[in-house]
Amino acid sequence: MATSTREQGGHAVVIGASMGGLLAARALADSYEQVTLVERDAFPPAGEHRRGVPQGRHVHALLAKGREILEAFFPGFTQDLVDQGALLGDVGRHARWFDRGGYHCRYASNLPSVLVSRPRLEWYVRTRLLALPNVRAIEGCDVLGLTATEDRARVTGVRVLRRQPGSAEEVLGADLVVDASGRGSRMPAWLDALGYAKADEERVEVKVGYTSQLYRRRPQDLGGDRAVIITASPELRRLGVLIAQEGDRWMVTLAGYLGDYAPSDESGFLEYARNLAAPDIYEALKDAEPLSDLVTARFPASQRRRYERLRRFPEGLLVFGDAICSFNPVYGQGMTVAALEATALRACLDEGRAHLAQRFFRRAARVVDSPWQIAVGGDLRIPEVEGKRTPMVRFINWYVDRVHVAARHDPVVARAFQRVSNLVAPPPSLLRPGVALRVLRGNLRRPTAQDRSAAVPAAADG
Repeated sequence: MATSTREQGGHAVVIGASMGGLLAARALADSYEQVTLVERDAFPPAGEHRRGVPQGRHVHALLAKGREILEAFFPGFTQDLVDQGALLGDVGRHARWFDRGGYHCRYASNLPSVLVSRPRLEWYVRTRLLALPNVRAIEGCDVLGLTATEDRARVTGVRVLRRQPGSAEEVLGADLVVDASGRGSRMPAWLDALGYAKADEERVEVKVGYTSQLYRRRPQDLGGDRAVIITASPELRRLGVLIAQEGDRWMVTLAGYLGDYAPSDESGFLEYARNLAAPDIYEALKDAEPLSDLVTARFPASQRRRYERLRRFPEGLLVFGDAICSFNPVYGQGMTVAALEATALRACLDEGRAHLAQRFFRRAARVVDSPWQIAVGGDLRIPEVEGKRTPMVRFINWYVDRVHVAARHDPVVARAFQRVSNLVAPPPSLLRPGVALRVLRGNLRRPTAQDRSAAVPAAADG
Protein backbone atom coordinates (compact mmCIF):
# COMPACT_ATOMS: atom_id res chain seq x y z
CA MET A 1 0.00 0.00 0.00
CA ALA A 2 1.42 3.40 -1.00
CA THR A 3 2.28 5.82 1.78
CA SER A 4 0.28 9.07 1.74
CA THR A 5 2.29 12.26 1.48
CA ARG A 6 -0.80 14.46 1.55
CA GLU A 7 0.03 18.06 2.38
CA GLN A 8 -2.41 20.01 4.50
CA GLY A 9 -3.20 23.72 4.37
CA GLY A 10 -4.12 26.43 1.91
CA HIS A 11 -7.25 27.57 0.11
CA ALA A 12 -8.88 25.87 -2.87
CA VAL A 13 -11.55 27.53 -5.01
CA VAL A 14 -13.95 25.48 -7.15
CA ILE A 15 -15.79 27.22 -9.99
CA GLY A 16 -19.28 25.75 -10.27
CA ALA A 17 -21.39 23.89 -7.70
CA SER A 18 -23.07 21.37 -9.95
CA MET A 19 -22.35 17.68 -9.32
CA GLY A 20 -18.86 17.94 -10.80
CA GLY A 21 -17.94 20.90 -8.60
CA LEU A 22 -19.44 19.32 -5.49
CA LEU A 23 -17.44 16.13 -6.01
CA ALA A 24 -14.24 18.03 -6.74
CA ALA A 25 -14.75 20.02 -3.53
CA ARG A 26 -15.28 16.80 -1.55
CA ALA A 27 -11.96 15.43 -2.80
CA LEU A 28 -10.21 18.71 -1.95
CA ALA A 29 -11.70 18.99 1.52
CA ASP A 30 -9.30 16.39 2.90
CA SER A 31 -6.23 18.34 1.75
CA TYR A 32 -7.06 22.05 2.11
CA GLU A 33 -7.82 24.14 5.17
CA GLN A 34 -10.55 25.96 3.25
CA VAL A 35 -12.51 24.99 0.13
CA THR A 36 -14.79 27.62 -1.46
CA LEU A 37 -17.39 26.86 -4.10
CA VAL A 38 -18.31 29.79 -6.33
CA GLU A 39 -21.70 29.37 -7.98
CA ARG A 40 -23.59 31.84 -10.15
CA ASP A 41 -27.02 30.46 -9.13
CA ALA A 42 -28.82 30.67 -5.82
CA PHE A 43 -29.30 27.22 -4.29
CA PRO A 44 -32.94 26.07 -4.36
CA PRO A 45 -34.78 24.18 -1.60
CA ALA A 46 -34.61 20.39 -1.43
CA GLY A 47 -35.81 18.66 -4.59
CA GLU A 48 -36.41 21.84 -6.60
CA HIS A 49 -34.80 22.54 -9.96
CA ARG A 50 -31.86 24.90 -10.25
CA ARG A 51 -31.80 27.31 -13.16
CA GLY A 52 -28.22 26.46 -14.10
CA VAL A 53 -29.01 22.75 -14.45
CA PRO A 54 -31.58 22.49 -17.25
CA GLN A 55 -30.60 18.83 -17.60
CA GLY A 56 -32.18 18.29 -14.19
CA ARG A 57 -35.60 18.17 -15.87
CA HIS A 58 -34.58 15.09 -17.86
CA VAL A 59 -33.69 11.53 -16.91
CA HIS A 60 -30.49 11.23 -14.90
CA ALA A 61 -28.71 8.04 -13.98
CA LEU A 62 -26.21 7.49 -11.20
CA LEU A 63 -24.42 4.37 -12.41
CA ALA A 64 -23.43 1.61 -10.00
CA LYS A 65 -19.81 2.80 -9.81
CA GLY A 66 -20.95 6.34 -9.09
CA ARG A 67 -23.17 5.16 -6.23
CA GLU A 68 -20.24 3.19 -4.79
CA ILE A 69 -17.97 6.25 -4.82
CA LEU A 70 -20.59 8.58 -3.37
CA GLU A 71 -21.20 6.08 -0.58
CA ALA A 72 -17.49 6.22 0.24
CA PHE A 73 -17.37 10.03 0.14
CA PHE A 74 -20.59 10.42 2.13
CA PRO A 75 -21.17 7.36 4.36
CA GLY A 76 -24.85 6.53 4.63
CA PHE A 77 -25.52 8.09 1.20
CA THR A 78 -27.63 5.22 -0.15
CA GLN A 79 -29.81 4.66 2.91
CA ASP A 80 -30.31 8.38 3.44
CA LEU A 81 -31.72 8.80 -0.07
CA VAL A 82 -33.91 5.71 0.29
CA ASP A 83 -35.24 7.20 3.54
CA GLN A 84 -36.08 10.33 1.53
CA GLY A 85 -38.13 8.33 -0.97
CA ALA A 86 -35.56 7.22 -3.54
CA LEU A 87 -35.75 3.65 -4.78
CA LEU A 88 -32.99 1.07 -4.62
CA GLY A 89 -32.87 -1.44 -7.45
CA ASP A 90 -30.67 -4.09 -8.99
CA VAL A 91 -29.88 -3.27 -12.62
CA GLY A 92 -30.37 -6.90 -13.66
CA ARG A 93 -33.52 -7.66 -11.66
CA HIS A 94 -35.57 -4.48 -11.73
CA ALA A 95 -34.90 -2.96 -15.16
CA ARG A 96 -36.00 -3.88 -18.68
CA TRP A 97 -33.21 -3.45 -21.22
CA PHE A 98 -34.19 -3.74 -24.89
CA ASP A 99 -31.42 -3.65 -27.51
CA ARG A 100 -31.03 -4.96 -31.04
CA GLY A 101 -34.46 -6.59 -31.19
CA GLY A 102 -34.68 -8.30 -27.83
CA TYR A 103 -34.74 -7.94 -24.05
CA HIS A 104 -31.84 -8.86 -21.83
CA CYS A 105 -32.66 -11.74 -19.50
CA ARG A 106 -33.36 -11.03 -15.84
CA TYR A 107 -30.82 -11.96 -13.19
CA ALA A 108 -29.25 -10.76 -9.94
CA SER A 109 -26.44 -8.44 -11.03
CA ASN A 110 -25.32 -7.34 -7.55
CA LEU A 111 -25.03 -3.86 -9.07
CA PRO A 112 -27.28 -1.69 -6.87
CA SER A 113 -28.64 1.53 -8.32
CA VAL A 114 -30.27 4.47 -6.53
CA LEU A 115 -33.20 5.86 -8.51
CA VAL A 116 -33.55 9.51 -7.57
CA SER A 117 -34.18 12.82 -9.32
CA ARG A 118 -31.23 15.05 -10.15
CA PRO A 119 -32.51 17.95 -7.98
CA ARG A 120 -32.89 15.71 -4.92
CA LEU A 121 -29.50 14.08 -5.49
CA GLU A 122 -27.68 17.38 -5.95
CA TRP A 123 -29.36 18.90 -2.91
CA TYR A 124 -28.34 15.95 -0.75
CA VAL A 125 -24.70 15.97 -1.89
CA ARG A 126 -24.48 19.77 -1.48
CA THR A 127 -25.98 19.60 2.02
CA ARG A 128 -23.55 16.88 3.12
CA LEU A 129 -20.61 18.73 1.59
CA LEU A 130 -21.40 22.10 3.16
CA ALA A 131 -21.76 20.42 6.53
CA LEU A 132 -17.98 19.91 6.48
CA PRO A 133 -16.37 22.60 8.63
CA ASN A 134 -13.82 23.68 5.99
CA VAL A 135 -16.19 23.96 3.00
CA ARG A 136 -18.26 27.04 2.15
CA ALA A 137 -20.16 28.30 -0.88
CA ILE A 138 -20.64 31.74 -2.39
CA GLU A 139 -23.96 31.80 -4.23
CA GLY A 140 -25.04 34.28 -6.88
CA CYS A 141 -21.48 35.04 -7.93
CA ASP A 142 -19.91 35.14 -11.40
CA VAL A 143 -16.27 34.26 -12.05
CA LEU A 144 -14.86 36.81 -14.50
CA GLY A 145 -11.39 35.35 -14.95
CA LEU A 146 -8.19 34.14 -13.36
CA THR A 147 -5.44 36.02 -11.54
CA ALA A 148 -1.82 34.92 -11.86
CA THR A 149 1.73 35.73 -10.86
CA GLU A 150 3.64 38.29 -12.92
CA ASP A 151 5.39 35.57 -14.92
CA ARG A 152 2.01 33.80 -15.38
CA ALA A 153 3.52 30.54 -14.22
CA ARG A 154 1.00 30.15 -11.37
CA VAL A 155 -2.67 30.98 -10.97
CA THR A 156 -3.29 32.83 -7.71
CA GLY A 157 -7.07 33.15 -7.61
CA VAL A 158 -10.17 34.29 -9.45
CA ARG A 159 -11.84 37.61 -10.20
CA VAL A 160 -15.47 37.51 -9.09
CA LEU A 161 -18.55 39.72 -9.17
CA ARG A 162 -21.49 39.04 -6.89
CA ARG A 163 -24.96 39.28 -8.41
CA GLN A 164 -26.11 41.96 -6.00
CA PRO A 165 -26.87 45.63 -6.70
CA GLY A 166 -23.83 47.82 -6.20
CA SER A 167 -21.34 44.95 -6.17
CA ALA A 168 -17.79 45.60 -7.31
CA GLU A 169 -15.26 43.19 -8.73
CA GLU A 170 -13.29 41.28 -6.09
CA VAL A 171 -10.28 38.98 -6.13
CA LEU A 172 -10.63 35.69 -4.33
CA GLY A 173 -7.13 34.40 -3.63
CA ALA A 174 -6.42 30.68 -3.85
CA ASP A 175 -3.60 28.16 -3.74
CA LEU A 176 -5.59 26.03 -6.21
CA VAL A 177 -8.40 26.90 -8.63
CA VAL A 178 -10.51 24.07 -10.07
CA ASP A 179 -12.70 24.83 -13.08
CA ALA A 180 -15.81 22.65 -12.78
CA SER A 181 -18.02 25.08 -14.70
CA GLY A 182 -19.20 22.45 -17.18
CA ARG A 183 -19.38 22.09 -20.91
CA GLY A 184 -19.38 25.86 -21.44
CA SER A 185 -16.09 26.32 -19.59
CA ARG A 186 -14.16 29.46 -20.55
CA MET A 187 -10.84 27.81 -19.76
CA PRO A 188 -9.64 27.81 -23.40
CA ALA A 189 -9.98 31.61 -23.52
CA TRP A 190 -8.49 32.04 -20.03
CA LEU A 191 -5.44 29.97 -20.96
CA ASP A 192 -5.00 31.97 -24.14
CA ALA A 193 -5.09 35.20 -22.13
CA LEU A 194 -2.27 33.85 -19.94
CA GLY A 195 -0.20 32.88 -22.96
CA TYR A 196 -0.83 29.14 -22.87
CA ALA A 197 -1.93 26.91 -25.73
CA LYS A 198 -5.48 25.60 -25.86
CA ALA A 199 -6.04 21.90 -25.43
CA ASP A 200 -6.78 19.82 -28.51
CA GLU A 201 -10.49 19.11 -28.82
CA GLU A 202 -12.29 16.05 -30.13
CA ARG A 203 -15.94 16.26 -31.17
CA VAL A 204 -18.50 13.76 -32.36
CA GLU A 205 -21.54 15.47 -33.84
CA VAL A 206 -24.58 13.50 -32.64
CA LYS A 207 -27.33 16.14 -32.93
CA VAL A 208 -29.43 14.47 -30.23
CA GLY A 209 -32.73 16.04 -29.22
CA TYR A 210 -34.90 14.89 -26.34
CA THR A 211 -38.18 15.59 -24.61
CA SER A 212 -39.08 14.67 -21.04
CA GLN A 213 -42.03 14.61 -18.68
CA LEU A 214 -42.98 13.42 -15.20
CA TYR A 215 -45.92 11.04 -14.68
CA ARG A 216 -47.70 9.54 -11.70
CA ARG A 217 -46.30 6.07 -10.95
CA ARG A 218 -48.83 3.44 -9.90
CA PRO A 219 -47.99 0.22 -8.01
CA GLN A 220 -49.16 -1.97 -10.90
CA ASP A 221 -47.07 -0.21 -13.55
CA LEU A 222 -44.63 -2.48 -15.37
CA GLY A 223 -45.35 -5.30 -12.95
CA GLY A 224 -43.28 -3.56 -10.32
CA ASP A 225 -40.21 -2.97 -12.48
CA ARG A 226 -38.41 0.32 -11.88
CA ALA A 227 -36.77 1.20 -15.17
CA VAL A 228 -37.01 0.67 -18.92
CA ILE A 229 -34.21 1.34 -21.39
CA ILE A 230 -35.01 1.06 -25.10
CA THR A 231 -31.97 1.87 -27.19
CA ALA A 232 -31.56 3.40 -30.63
CA SER A 233 -30.33 1.32 -33.54
CA PRO A 234 -29.11 1.88 -37.12
CA GLU A 235 -32.64 1.10 -38.27
CA LEU A 236 -34.49 3.30 -35.74
CA ARG A 237 -32.64 6.38 -34.49
CA ARG A 238 -34.82 6.96 -31.43
CA LEU A 239 -34.69 5.73 -27.86
CA GLY A 240 -36.54 5.98 -24.59
CA VAL A 241 -35.74 5.77 -20.89
CA LEU A 242 -38.29 5.46 -18.09
CA ILE A 243 -37.03 5.57 -14.49
CA ALA A 244 -38.87 5.57 -11.17
CA GLN A 245 -38.20 8.48 -8.82
CA GLU A 246 -39.09 9.59 -5.34
CA GLY A 247 -42.65 10.80 -4.83
CA ASP A 248 -44.29 7.94 -6.77
CA ARG A 249 -43.24 9.42 -10.09
CA TRP A 250 -41.94 8.24 -13.43
CA MET A 251 -39.43 10.38 -15.28
CA VAL A 252 -39.45 9.60 -19.00
CA THR A 253 -37.11 10.93 -21.66
CA LEU A 254 -37.62 10.20 -25.35
CA ALA A 255 -34.70 11.05 -27.60
CA GLY A 256 -33.60 10.81 -31.20
CA TYR A 257 -30.59 11.47 -33.40
CA LEU A 258 -30.17 13.86 -36.30
CA GLY A 259 -33.57 15.52 -36.27
CA ASP A 260 -35.73 12.54 -35.32
CA TYR A 261 -36.87 14.27 -32.13
CA ALA A 262 -39.83 13.62 -29.85
CA PRO A 263 -42.59 16.25 -30.17
CA SER A 264 -43.40 18.61 -27.32
CA ASP A 265 -47.18 18.08 -27.40
CA GLU A 266 -48.93 15.31 -25.46
CA SER A 267 -50.38 13.36 -28.36
CA GLY A 268 -47.20 13.58 -30.42
CA PHE A 269 -45.08 12.56 -27.42
CA LEU A 270 -47.18 9.44 -26.80
CA GLU A 271 -47.18 8.57 -30.50
CA TYR A 272 -43.38 8.83 -30.51
CA ALA A 273 -43.30 6.46 -27.50
CA ARG A 274 -45.65 4.06 -29.28
CA ASN A 275 -43.22 3.87 -32.19
CA LEU A 276 -40.13 2.99 -30.16
CA ALA A 277 -38.57 -0.41 -30.82
CA ALA A 278 -40.40 -1.92 -27.81
CA PRO A 279 -43.84 -1.11 -26.34
CA ASP A 280 -43.05 -0.92 -22.61
CA ILE A 281 -42.77 2.84 -22.19
CA TYR A 282 -45.90 3.53 -24.22
CA GLU A 283 -47.84 0.93 -22.22
CA ALA A 284 -46.77 2.58 -18.96
CA LEU A 285 -47.65 6.10 -20.13
CA LYS A 286 -50.76 5.79 -22.25
CA ASP A 287 -53.14 5.95 -19.25
CA ALA A 288 -50.79 7.67 -16.78
CA GLU A 289 -51.33 11.11 -15.25
CA PRO A 290 -48.82 13.77 -16.37
CA LEU A 291 -47.30 15.72 -13.48
CA SER A 292 -45.28 18.31 -15.41
CA ASP A 293 -45.05 20.13 -18.67
CA LEU A 294 -43.08 18.61 -21.52
CA VAL A 295 -39.55 20.03 -21.72
CA THR A 296 -37.12 19.75 -24.61
CA ALA A 297 -33.35 19.98 -25.01
CA ARG A 298 -30.74 19.62 -27.73
CA PHE A 299 -27.23 18.19 -27.47
CA PRO A 300 -25.14 18.91 -30.56
CA ALA A 301 -21.94 16.98 -29.93
CA SER A 302 -19.86 15.02 -27.46
CA GLN A 303 -16.64 16.91 -26.82
CA ARG A 304 -13.36 16.06 -25.14
CA ARG A 305 -10.52 18.46 -24.37
CA ARG A 306 -7.13 16.76 -24.14
CA TYR A 307 -5.50 18.70 -21.32
CA GLU A 308 -3.17 15.77 -20.67
CA ARG A 309 -1.42 16.50 -23.99
CA LEU A 310 -0.44 20.08 -23.14
CA ARG A 311 3.29 20.60 -22.59
CA ARG A 312 2.77 23.73 -20.49
CA PHE A 313 0.07 24.41 -17.93
CA PRO A 314 0.05 26.93 -15.07
CA GLU A 315 0.56 25.75 -11.52
CA GLY A 316 -2.37 26.13 -9.15
CA LEU A 317 -5.02 25.32 -11.76
CA LEU A 318 -7.08 22.24 -12.71
CA VAL A 319 -10.00 21.50 -15.03
CA PHE A 320 -12.64 18.98 -13.96
CA GLY A 321 -15.76 17.10 -15.04
CA ASP A 322 -17.71 18.24 -18.09
CA ALA A 323 -15.15 20.99 -18.64
CA ILE A 324 -12.79 18.16 -19.64
CA CYS A 325 -15.27 15.86 -21.37
CA SER A 326 -18.98 16.21 -22.07
CA PHE A 327 -20.66 12.96 -23.16
CA ASN A 328 -23.84 12.33 -25.10
CA PRO A 329 -26.31 12.31 -22.17
CA VAL A 330 -28.23 9.27 -23.41
CA TYR A 331 -25.53 7.09 -21.84
CA GLY A 332 -25.98 8.56 -18.35
CA GLN A 333 -22.23 8.69 -17.65
CA GLY A 334 -21.56 12.28 -16.59
CA MET A 335 -22.09 12.11 -12.82
CA THR A 336 -20.26 8.81 -12.45
CA VAL A 337 -17.29 10.06 -14.48
CA ALA A 338 -17.13 13.12 -12.19
CA ALA A 339 -17.11 10.79 -9.20
CA LEU A 340 -14.26 8.77 -10.73
CA GLU A 341 -12.33 12.00 -11.40
CA ALA A 342 -12.84 13.03 -7.78
CA THR A 343 -11.31 9.73 -6.69
CA ALA A 344 -8.38 10.34 -9.05
CA LEU A 345 -7.93 13.86 -7.67
CA ARG A 346 -7.85 12.59 -4.11
CA ALA A 347 -5.23 9.99 -5.09
CA CYS A 348 -3.09 12.68 -6.74
CA LEU A 349 -3.27 14.85 -3.62
CA ASP A 350 -2.26 11.87 -1.50
CA GLU A 351 0.99 11.86 -3.50
CA GLY A 352 1.67 15.57 -2.94
CA ARG A 353 1.02 18.79 -4.83
CA ALA A 354 4.08 18.96 -7.09
CA HIS A 355 3.11 18.81 -10.77
CA LEU A 356 -0.50 18.26 -9.69
CA ALA A 357 -2.09 19.31 -12.99
CA GLN A 358 0.03 17.03 -15.13
CA ARG A 359 -0.57 14.05 -12.85
CA PHE A 360 -4.28 14.69 -12.51
CA PHE A 361 -4.88 15.22 -16.22
CA ARG A 362 -3.14 11.92 -17.00
CA ARG A 363 -5.32 10.09 -14.50
CA ALA A 364 -8.45 11.89 -15.64
CA ALA A 365 -7.70 10.90 -19.23
CA ARG A 366 -7.60 7.25 -18.17
CA VAL A 367 -10.90 7.73 -16.34
CA VAL A 368 -12.49 9.25 -19.45
CA ASP A 369 -11.12 6.72 -21.94
CA SER A 370 -13.62 3.92 -21.24
CA PRO A 371 -16.85 5.97 -21.12
CA TRP A 372 -15.68 7.93 -24.18
CA GLN A 373 -15.13 4.66 -26.03
CA ILE A 374 -18.57 3.43 -24.96
CA ALA A 375 -20.38 6.62 -25.96
CA VAL A 376 -18.57 7.30 -29.22
CA GLY A 377 -18.68 3.67 -30.26
CA GLY A 378 -22.40 3.54 -29.53
CA ASP A 379 -23.07 6.75 -31.46
CA LEU A 380 -21.15 5.45 -34.46
CA ARG A 381 -23.64 2.62 -34.70
CA ILE A 382 -25.88 5.24 -36.32
CA PRO A 383 -24.68 5.44 -39.96
CA GLU A 384 -25.38 9.16 -40.33
CA VAL A 385 -23.27 10.13 -37.29
CA GLU A 386 -19.96 11.44 -38.61
CA GLY A 387 -16.80 9.99 -37.12
CA LYS A 388 -13.79 7.83 -37.81
CA ARG A 389 -14.92 4.22 -38.07
CA THR A 390 -11.65 2.34 -37.79
CA PRO A 391 -11.62 -1.43 -38.32
CA MET A 392 -11.47 -1.79 -34.52
CA VAL A 393 -14.56 0.43 -34.03
CA ARG A 394 -16.45 -1.58 -36.64
CA PHE A 395 -15.43 -4.85 -35.01
CA ILE A 396 -16.35 -3.69 -31.50
CA ASN A 397 -19.79 -2.49 -32.65
CA TRP A 398 -20.36 -5.78 -34.49
CA TYR A 399 -19.30 -7.71 -31.39
CA VAL A 400 -21.43 -5.65 -28.99
CA ASP A 401 -24.46 -6.37 -31.19
CA ARG A 402 -23.68 -10.07 -30.71
CA VAL A 403 -23.36 -9.45 -26.94
CA HIS A 404 -26.92 -8.12 -26.86
CA VAL A 405 -28.21 -11.19 -28.66
CA ALA A 406 -26.49 -13.54 -26.21
CA ALA A 407 -27.64 -11.45 -23.24
CA ARG A 408 -31.25 -12.35 -24.02
CA HIS A 409 -30.69 -15.78 -22.46
CA ASP A 410 -27.30 -15.76 -20.73
CA PRO A 411 -27.12 -13.91 -17.38
CA VAL A 412 -23.31 -14.13 -17.37
CA VAL A 413 -23.15 -12.15 -20.63
CA ALA A 414 -25.87 -9.74 -19.51
CA ARG A 415 -24.00 -9.06 -16.26
CA ALA A 416 -20.68 -8.59 -18.08
CA PHE A 417 -22.34 -5.98 -20.30
CA GLN A 418 -23.90 -4.15 -17.35
CA ARG A 419 -20.60 -4.09 -15.47
CA VAL A 420 -19.11 -2.24 -18.46
CA SER A 421 -22.15 0.00 -18.91
CA ASN A 422 -22.05 0.92 -15.21
CA LEU A 423 -18.29 1.71 -15.42
CA VAL A 424 -17.43 -1.07 -12.96
CA ALA A 425 -15.38 -2.99 -15.57
CA PRO A 426 -13.47 -1.79 -18.67
CA PRO A 427 -14.86 -2.50 -22.17
CA PRO A 428 -12.13 -5.10 -23.00
CA SER A 429 -13.60 -7.33 -20.26
CA LEU A 430 -16.35 -8.25 -22.75
CA LEU A 431 -13.67 -9.90 -24.90
CA ARG A 432 -12.36 -12.21 -22.19
CA PRO A 433 -12.39 -15.83 -23.42
CA GLY A 434 -15.06 -16.98 -20.99
CA VAL A 435 -17.46 -14.21 -22.04
CA ALA A 436 -16.60 -14.41 -25.75
CA LEU A 437 -17.36 -18.15 -25.82
CA ARG A 438 -20.77 -17.52 -24.26
CA VAL A 439 -21.42 -14.76 -26.80
CA LEU A 440 -20.60 -17.21 -29.61
CA ARG A 441 -22.89 -19.88 -28.19
CA GLY A 442 -25.67 -17.36 -27.64
CA ASN A 443 -25.58 -16.32 -31.28
CA LEU A 444 -25.78 -19.92 -32.55
CA ARG A 445 -29.11 -20.24 -30.78
CA ARG A 446 -32.28 -19.84 -32.81
CA PRO A 447 -34.33 -16.75 -31.84
CA THR A 448 -37.72 -17.35 -30.25
CA ALA A 449 -40.84 -15.31 -29.69
CA GLN A 450 -39.78 -14.87 -26.04
CA ASP A 451 -36.79 -12.80 -27.21
CA ARG A 452 -39.16 -9.92 -27.85
CA SER A 453 -41.20 -10.48 -24.69
CA ALA A 454 -40.78 -8.44 -21.54
CA ALA A 455 -42.12 -11.28 -19.41
CA VAL A 456 -40.18 -11.52 -16.17
CA PRO A 457 -38.88 -14.96 -15.18
CA ALA A 458 -39.23 -16.17 -11.61
CA ALA A 459 -35.54 -15.46 -10.94
CA ALA A 460 -36.29 -11.74 -11.12
CA ASP A 461 -38.64 -11.79 -8.16
CA GLY A 462 -37.68 -10.13 -4.91
